[in-house]
Amino acid sequence: MLRYGKLARQAVSVISYLAERYHEDAPAISSSEIGRVRKIPAALAAKLLSQASSAGLVLGTTGPGGGYRLAKHPAEIRLVDIVSLFGRSQEESLCPYSLDWCGNGEPCPLHEGFVKLRENARLFLEETTLAVFLNSPQVNGPK
Repeated sequence: MLRYGKLARQAVSVISYLAERYHEDAPAISSSEIGRVRKIPAALAAKLLSQASSAGLVLGTTGPGGGYRLAKHPAEIRLVDIVSLFGRSQEESLCPYSLDWCGNGEPCPLHEGFVKLRENARLFLEETTLAVFLNSPQVNGPK
Protein backbone atom coordinates (compact mmCIF):
# COMPACT_ATOMS: atom_id res chain seq x y z
CA MET A 1 0.00 0.00 0.00
CA LEU A 2 1.17 3.50 -0.73
CA ARG A 3 1.67 5.59 2.39
CA TYR A 4 3.09 8.96 3.12
CA GLY A 5 4.63 10.33 6.26
CA LYS A 6 3.45 12.60 9.02
CA LEU A 7 5.07 15.72 7.57
CA ALA A 8 3.27 15.23 4.24
CA ARG A 9 -0.04 14.70 6.08
CA GLN A 10 0.50 17.92 8.03
CA ALA A 11 1.35 19.75 4.81
CA VAL A 12 -1.91 18.57 3.22
CA SER A 13 -3.75 19.76 6.33
CA VAL A 14 -2.09 23.19 6.27
CA ILE A 15 -2.46 23.79 2.53
CA SER A 16 -6.03 22.45 2.47
CA TYR A 17 -6.95 25.20 4.95
CA LEU A 18 -6.03 27.73 2.27
CA ALA A 19 -8.16 25.80 -0.23
CA GLU A 20 -11.15 25.86 2.13
CA ARG A 21 -10.98 29.65 2.17
CA TYR A 22 -10.04 30.13 -1.45
CA HIS A 23 -11.57 32.79 -3.65
CA GLU A 24 -9.85 35.16 -6.03
CA ASP A 25 -9.84 38.06 -3.57
CA ALA A 26 -9.14 35.98 -0.47
CA PRO A 27 -7.03 37.78 2.11
CA ALA A 28 -3.73 36.26 3.14
CA ILE A 29 -3.97 33.91 6.12
CA SER A 30 -1.29 33.81 8.79
CA SER A 31 0.61 30.65 9.57
CA SER A 32 -0.33 31.11 13.24
CA GLU A 33 -4.05 31.00 12.39
CA ILE A 34 -3.56 27.91 10.26
CA GLY A 35 -1.50 26.23 12.96
CA ARG A 36 -4.08 27.05 15.63
CA VAL A 37 -7.01 25.74 13.58
CA ARG A 38 -5.17 22.64 12.36
CA LYS A 39 -3.70 22.02 15.83
CA ILE A 40 -0.06 22.01 14.80
CA PRO A 41 2.70 24.35 16.00
CA ALA A 42 2.67 27.72 14.22
CA ALA A 43 6.41 27.38 13.52
CA LEU A 44 5.79 24.08 11.71
CA ALA A 45 2.90 25.58 9.74
CA ALA A 46 5.20 28.46 8.74
CA LYS A 47 7.95 26.06 7.67
CA LEU A 48 5.56 23.97 5.57
CA LEU A 49 4.07 27.06 3.96
CA SER A 50 7.51 28.47 3.21
CA GLN A 51 8.50 25.25 1.43
CA ALA A 52 5.18 25.21 -0.44
CA SER A 53 5.84 28.80 -1.47
CA SER A 54 9.28 27.89 -2.83
CA ALA A 55 7.59 25.14 -4.87
CA GLY A 56 5.01 27.56 -6.28
CA LEU A 57 2.00 26.07 -4.49
CA VAL A 58 1.31 29.07 -2.24
CA LEU A 59 2.12 32.76 -2.24
CA GLY A 60 3.51 34.33 0.90
CA THR A 61 3.60 37.97 1.88
CA THR A 62 5.40 39.49 4.84
CA GLY A 63 4.58 42.37 7.11
CA PRO A 64 1.30 43.61 8.56
CA GLY A 65 -1.58 41.85 6.85
CA GLY A 66 0.85 39.28 5.48
CA GLY A 67 0.27 35.58 5.27
CA TYR A 68 -0.37 32.92 2.69
CA ARG A 69 -2.73 32.24 -0.19
CA LEU A 70 -2.84 29.50 -2.79
CA ALA A 71 -0.77 30.35 -5.86
CA LYS A 72 -3.22 28.54 -8.13
CA HIS A 73 -6.86 27.58 -8.14
CA PRO A 74 -7.39 24.54 -5.87
CA ALA A 75 -8.38 22.45 -8.90
CA GLU A 76 -4.83 22.91 -10.21
CA ILE A 77 -3.08 21.50 -7.13
CA ARG A 78 -3.08 17.73 -6.74
CA LEU A 79 -2.49 15.89 -3.50
CA VAL A 80 0.52 14.22 -5.09
CA ASP A 81 2.06 17.68 -5.64
CA ILE A 82 2.02 18.24 -1.89
CA VAL A 83 2.87 14.70 -0.79
CA SER A 84 5.85 14.44 -3.13
CA LEU A 85 7.20 17.79 -1.89
CA PHE A 86 7.13 16.82 1.79
CA GLY A 87 8.31 13.28 1.70
CA ARG A 88 8.56 10.38 -0.59
CA SER A 89 5.68 8.02 -0.49
CA GLN A 90 6.60 4.62 0.83
CA GLU A 91 5.69 1.35 -0.78
CA GLU A 92 4.61 -0.93 2.03
CA SER A 93 4.58 -4.66 1.52
CA LEU A 94 1.31 -6.11 2.72
CA CYS A 95 2.25 -9.70 1.94
CA PRO A 96 1.05 -11.81 4.89
CA TYR A 97 3.76 -14.43 4.34
CA SER A 98 6.86 -12.28 4.80
CA LEU A 99 8.58 -9.19 3.46
CA ASP A 100 10.65 -11.29 1.06
CA TRP A 101 7.90 -13.61 -0.22
CA CYS A 102 6.35 -11.67 -3.09
CA GLY A 103 8.84 -10.84 -5.81
CA ASN A 104 11.00 -13.87 -5.04
CA GLY A 105 9.21 -16.69 -6.81
CA GLU A 106 5.49 -17.32 -6.85
CA PRO A 107 3.51 -14.39 -5.48
CA CYS A 108 1.22 -15.00 -2.53
CA PRO A 109 -2.52 -15.47 -3.22
CA LEU A 110 -3.20 -11.84 -2.19
CA HIS A 111 -0.49 -10.30 -4.36
CA GLU A 112 -2.65 -9.08 -7.25
CA GLY A 113 -5.18 -7.53 -4.85
CA PHE A 114 -2.41 -5.62 -3.09
CA VAL A 115 -0.99 -4.45 -6.42
CA LYS A 116 -4.45 -3.04 -7.29
CA LEU A 117 -4.75 -1.43 -3.86
CA ARG A 118 -1.36 0.28 -4.25
CA GLU A 119 -2.29 1.47 -7.75
CA ASN A 120 -5.61 2.86 -6.49
CA ALA A 121 -3.81 4.77 -3.72
CA ARG A 122 -1.36 6.23 -6.25
CA LEU A 123 -4.21 7.22 -8.59
CA PHE A 124 -6.09 8.81 -5.68
CA LEU A 125 -3.15 11.12 -4.91
CA GLU A 126 -2.64 11.94 -8.59
CA GLU A 127 -6.30 12.56 -9.43
CA THR A 128 -7.53 14.31 -6.27
CA THR A 129 -7.12 18.07 -6.23
CA LEU A 130 -7.59 20.62 -3.50
CA ALA A 131 -10.90 21.51 -5.13
CA VAL A 132 -12.46 18.89 -2.83
CA PHE A 133 -11.89 21.36 0.01
CA LEU A 134 -13.74 24.28 -1.60
CA ASN A 135 -16.75 25.18 0.53
CA SER A 136 -15.87 22.31 2.84
CA PRO A 137 -18.08 21.88 5.92
CA GLN A 138 -14.87 21.14 7.86
CA VAL A 139 -13.70 24.76 7.58
CA ASN A 140 -13.86 25.28 11.32
CA GLY A 141 -12.86 21.73 12.23
CA PRO A 142 -14.90 19.02 13.90
CA LYS A 143 -17.51 20.10 16.41
